[in-house]
Amino acid sequence: MKVNIDTKQILNYWIESAEKDFKTMNDLYETKNYIWSLFIGHLVIEKLLKAHYVKKQQKHPLFIHDLLRLARISQIELTEEQEEWLDEITAFNLNTRYDNYKQEFRTRCTKEYTAQ
Repeated sequence: MKVNIDTKQILNYWIESAEKDFKTMNDLYETKNYIWSLFIGHLVIEKLLKAHYVKKQQKHPLFIHDLLRLARISQIELTEEQEEWLDEITAFNLNTRYDNYKQEFRTRCTKEYTAQ
């Protein structure tokens, strides 16, 4: 049985949520809270990829956080460099959530690294 969903409403939800998070990401960057700025940056990209998925597939996105997987199932063609970036950015999700990764990750989160 096919369930009808309001794809426009769902698409708008993901985009509006990403826009709010983008502001938060920038605020965190300005206050030198780089580790959380990167984490929120991951969420921004994740939400935009999910919006693209909804637009292409006309259904709810999967409950996953892997950016490269989201891009692939959304049928986005990527260069090898873009794939590597998505893999690295996906690590921000894991590295900021778990204390055993957080300290090592925090040392990498300089202003220069975060700006890049």
